[in-house]
Amino acid sequence: MAATAARERIIVAAERLIAEHGRSVPLRDIAAAAGQRNNSAIQYHFGSRDGLIEAVVEFRLATLEVRRLELLAEQAGSGRPPGLHGLLEALVVPMFELAERHGIRHYARFLEQIHPHPAVSDAANLGSAGRTSVRVIMQGLDRELTTLPPRLRVRRLRALTTMLFALLADHERAAEAGDARAGDAQAWGEIIDMLAGSLAAPVSAPGVVSRGAQVK
Repeated sequence: MAATAARERIIVAAERLIAEHGRSVPLRDIAAAAGQRNNSAIQYHFGSRDGLIEAVVEFRLATLEVRRLELLAEQAGSGRPPGLHGLLEALVVPMFELAERHGIRHYARFLEQIHPHPAVSDAANLGSAGRTSVRVIMQGLDRELTTLPPRLRVRRLRALTTMLFALLADHERAAEAGDARAGDAQAWGEIIDMLAGSLAAPVSAPGVVSRGAQVK
């Protein structure tokens, strides 16, 4: 029990410090924030920095997976196809609810910092049992975008996590600064609208964008 509690304290400390200072934050600082006097505690529990990052992601996924599956089940029970917005709601709303329901206020910024890490960027992870909901959602989004050329569809779905983490992290920062409420459903809806718009944006005709144009 003591080892499990220590492991969880390290995970929570790592999530906060990486969110605030980036993925290269010294491991000894994380250990100290978790109340660990032994600087080798992280190596003992997680093996490495990468192992710790993976543990934070898996720790939060346990909560997200349950809620996403609930939302998908509700959508299936309604008898109506969820559509692009419904699928995005099942993906995104549980992440907003981490703060609203569980008081978890650093995870989006943590994801923004570690985004290129294989723990969140490796498509092979979708095959794991703990990510069933994300796999179902991504497959559904792919079907919703069949009017797009295949290569563009793949590119937009890959970009989804980049946009998602950035928008959620910005909302999290605004809530911490008092400029927004973590549970602001209108803000949630606006972010989902932005994601949906980015995925379904019309394709420009060839030659519309000049390669020599400069942004001013």
